[in-house]
Amino acid sequence: MSTTTKPPTGAGANSAPGERTYFETQRAALLGEIGVSLEHVLANINKLNRSLEGVIAVGNEFGSVEALWSQFENVMGHEPVVNAGEGESEEGGSEGGEEEEGDESRV
Repeated sequence: MSTTTKPPTGAGANSAPGERTYFETQRAALLGEIGVSLEHVLANINKLNRSLEGVIAVGNEFGSVEALWSQFENVMGHEPVVNAGEGESEEGGSEGGEEEEGDESRV
């Protein structure tokens, strides 16, 4: 903030009409500081807006990937029709085998 100065002695109703009072000078200084601060706030808001637009753009790039995985999940989520002679143990065994293969590839 600005430095405070003492009001000039004798300032008041007796001052000339062209002179600015202590209050007016302080008000002008504070309004200037507020204006500068608001410009900084506006600049920072614009930076934030650009950053958010970048984040949204990156997120939108994954939209097609998400749709593909959703479709894959829907296809894999449907249970196949099982014949009466076959049990679910075979199906469960094959799923377990796939998980084990995936675990081995990670190691």
